Amino acid sequence: MPAIQKRGQWEIRLAAAMQQIADWLKTLGMSEYAQRFAENDIDMAVLSHLTDQHLKDLGVSLGHRLKILHAVAQLAGAAPAAPQPAPVTEPKSQDTAERRQVTVMFSDLVGSTALSARMDPEDLREVISAYQKCVAETVRRFGGFVAKYMGDGVLVYFGYPQAHEDDAERAVRAGLELIGAVSSIKSNAPLQTRVGIATGLVVVGDLIGSGSAQEQAVVGETPNLAARLQALAEPNTVVIAESTRKLLGNLFELEDLGTRNLKGIGGPVRAFAALRASSVESRFEAMHSAGLTALIGREEELELLRRRWARAKTGEGQVVLLSGEAGIGKSRLTAALLEAVAAEPHTRLRYFCSPQATDSALYPIIGQMERAAGFAHDDTSQQKLDKLDAVLAQTATAPQDAALFADMLSLTNDGRYPALALDPQQRRQRTLEALLAQTEALTRQSPVLMIFEDAHWADPTSLEVFGRAVGRIEMLRALLLVTFRPEFQPPWIGRPQVTALTLNRLAQRDIDAMIDRVVGNHAIHAGIRRHHRTYRRHSAVRRGDDEGGARGG
Repeated sequence: MPAIQKRGQWEIRLAAAMQQIADWLKTLGMSEYAQRFAENDIDMAVLSHLTDQHLKDLGVSLGHRLKILHAVAQLAGAAPAAPQPAPVTEPKSQDTAERRQVTVMFSDLVGSTALSARMDPEDLREVISAYQKCVAETVRRFGGFVAKYMGDGVLVYFGYPQAHEDDAERAVRAGLELIGAVSSIKSNAPLQTRVGIATGLVVVGDLIGSGSAQEQAVVGETPNLAARLQALAEPNTVVIAESTRKLLGNLFELEDLGTRNLKGIGGPVRAFAALRASSVESRFEAMHSAGLTALIGREEELELLRRRWARAKTGEGQVVLLSGEAGIGKSRLTAALLEAVAAEPHTRLRYFCSPQATDSALYPIIGQMERAAGFAHDDTSQQKLDKLDAVLAQTATAPQDAALFADMLSLTNDGRYPALALDPQQRRQRTLEALLAQTEALTRQSPVLMIFEDAHWADPTSLEVFGRAVGRIEMLRALLLVTFRPEFQPPWIGRPQVTALTLNRLAQRDIDAMIDRVVGNHAIHAGIRRHHRTYRRHSAVRRGDDEGGARGG
């Protein structure tokens, strides 16, 4: 009889414990998991030992796993601690949560379950470790923050803890780069990955866990949406949400996957597959594909550029150094100059630097030559060489120089060019001289307008090329326009052929004129007008847009 009583008391305590965990899940709005917790004997006593993998094994979605782990951490923080000697601890900074826009990437290794069935556990561990390292190294090059490793999945934030004006673009470029990087991992079986990307408002900053396991939580629908889009993706595919697509302009070639109903997401979701970076010439133009309104408040600066262009056309080469903070109007003014001289006979050379290519030698110059030759992503090496020959024939380029350009573009010489026995330093010097000779040849045919954009992101070798060009341009029919932010200090100031032009913020009357063009004949309250001025300034810097012309459409 006593044994039966003890058993009955144990069952009562067990039922009470299970009811307690069910009530706790109900407060989180997750009562659907109560039965799974009960079936696996998970009560309040073991909550603090739960890991993300445990919850994943129970079939809990990513968003709900993050919420549960956050709630568990709060319980642990609220529980009274047992008396212990006071340890020596480092000062802890105040943790504050905040709302902000974040682009979330979720990457998953394809077929990890099948791999686990075929591979020894230690070998599988090495594969997973290599995959995680590959993801971390790839996304960090693009400014991504690895928030959590989740078995064969990796959760990455772009825009937190450090925000960039182009976080959505960085995330997509990182995802496309990741596909090739994972495929190149040495393994007994070929590896593939799926990537999902979504952008949205979240609450960030709450701390989860402790010590080396501590992480910054991101609470909101965005992480869950990224995980669902990843599950939707085919192997070696990047799938993005419409919220991300809206921030990309025409920077990428996308495939519309239509609307899908995703588990845990309210309402149908439109998804897109990111195929590759587009061949669009200018990032500014890609982000303003709907067109630009009239230039406002930059008439004097535009007139100065036109005067320098007029002098350059007569053989008195000029350099203009155009500086200003992000969003102040550099790209908009450049677009206005291009429009002003469009009807005149001239050759246009545009060089675009990238924050992801500051260590990539000759990146803007290689990009310009690839666009000039008309390379397509599916061209064979021989087709690219044929296109290169066609563009170089216009300036009667010497075969030795053509061989250097082919090498610069990572094209294998198929025997059409002479073999050059040069050591690396000689090859470098000969290549830089060949680039300058190419430009000089173009100026003999027609005036040349060279635009070197975002020089603050230029690699050292490209800066050396343009430094040499500045030294020679005085006797050429060429105008070199260099745009950059104030942190970049060009070494060419003070030379007679160089003009420094700094863009300041627009005057109040110009801001009012811009607002009037945007709102048209609709009257708006003065308070709203003041708020719009402030918002436009701040949002322009966040998006990387330029003042001086509003986006059309």
